[in-house]
Amino acid sequence: MAALGWLTPRRRSATARSVLAGEASAEAARKSALTGASDPDIVEDDENVQVNTAQAEPEPAAEAAPAPFPVAGDDLAAAFFDLDNTVMQGAAIFHFGRGLYKREFFQRRELARFAWQQAWFRLAGVEDPEHMQDARDSALSIVKGHRVCELMAIGEEIYDEYMAERIWPGTRALAQAHLDAGQKVWLVTAAPVETATIIARRLGLTGALGTVAESVDGVYTGRLVGEPLHGPAKAEAVRALAAAEGLDLERCAAYSDSHNDIPMLSLVGHPYAINPDTKLRKHARANDWRLRDYRTGRKAVKVGVPAAAGVGAIAGGAAAAIALHRRRK
Repeated sequence: MAALGWLTPRRRSATARSVLAGEASAEAARKSALTGASDPDIVEDDENVQVNTAQAEPEPAAEAAPAPFPVAGDDLAAAFFDLDNTVMQGAAIFHFGRGLYKREFFQRRELARFAWQQAWFRLAGVEDPEHMQDARDSALSIVKGHRVCELMAIGEEIYDEYMAERIWPGTRALAQAHLDAGQKVWLVTAAPVETATIIARRLGLTGALGTVAESVDGVYTGRLVGEPLHGPAKAEAVRALAAAEGLDLERCAAYSDSHNDIPMLSLVGHPYAINPDTKLRKHARANDWRLRDYRTGRKAVKVGVPAAAGVGAIAGGAAAAIALHRRRK
């Protein structure tokens, strides 16, 4: 496939490729933010994603009250949010694939694979590396030869069709708390940086760090810059962006659902486990990290920021994709 150019080279170590991916993502994120990624005129105003900023239940009197966080006016701090299953239910790349199928970018058998991968993601609650890699392979081969501006325009439509109603209200409240404190808020995701930037813009966030696909003269080549922004590469992207922005990572916060993001969470002074998978929940408890689970409405442990428990939509993205498949038969 077209993506094999990214998978097969062995001349660079995984660490070097992670650094390359992270630096490329940070550069793209800063560029998009400077050109209006957080334009307030485009902020989504959908009643389905309104947030309740009610304070979390107070801790027992025997425990000391947590210090106010985020700290208003701290311009050396920022917040970094994983996207899939942290900010949004399901995986952005799968929803994007459904939108491309609707526009006849690929055939039914590819849709069935997207549906299965999305079902696995939602039921297992974890990122399966093989499924994620297969999805990226498919996406790269599909977009090869298309113009970046074309996919950006389509991405705007896909957000409205499949993603807007899948935003976790509680996580959005957390992001808004940082914005209200005067801090920048960035998405950090393995999804394409263009897709992530659209989502960040619609949510009124500062910008996004995402996987950078190579383009020449505005046309996708079917290759990646470095590797997908996943695991250690996310940490490298956050580190690179913090250096460029003059941030103090000890004063920053990061939020994720996946143990794959422990490297990113460990970089900052305020790590949060949101809708955590089993491994991350165990790690968070062992390291006294804050927890919040919006899938069940369970009370979080030691939450020191405004938030409201939210329960996501019951119907999964896979069911919608399969229904679409059947209607087209």
